Amino acid sequence: MQAPSLRRRMASWLYEGVLLFGVVVPAGLVFSVLTDMRHALEQRSLFVGFLFLVLGAYCSFFWWKGQTLAMKTWRIRVLDRHGRRLTPLRAAVRYVFSWIWILPPLAMFQARRFSVAEVLVLFIAWVALWALLSRFHPQRQFWHDAFAGTRLVSEPPR
Repeated sequence: MQAPSLRRRMASWLYEGVLLFGVVVPAGLVFSVLTDMRHALEQRSLFVGFLFLVLGAYCSFFWWKGQTLAMKTWRIRVLDRHGRRLTPLRAAVRYVFSWIWILPPLAMFQARRFSVAEVLVLFIAWVALWALLSRFHPQRQFWHDAFAGTRLVSEPPR
């Protein structure tokens, strides 16, 4: 099975980000009601941890099933390196490694105070670099997939 084109994978990635907004907003509402949050910076670390777990549950569950809604739209399926469906543990490992897309720009933001525009430019540059690095993988996979023992494959049209 062949890896989807970089264009399709990035389109799916971007669409996934839009869809995750629909997961984060209700989760934030639930958290704020349960903790009686009065200010956005109250219990910030706990809130970030909660969102990390919620997103992890969402991603791991759908990757275990084979694909998220965005992946289904772009006809992409995630498998382990042997071509089998992911186990729940492998899906969770993929989730942890997928943070490579986000953590370096966040770390730069935390290390030094950047403007929102600068952070946005750093983020876009990092995502572009990380995506282009897949060209150096023998099977054109993203490196977080290689580290997690997973791979993305094209699903034939129905």
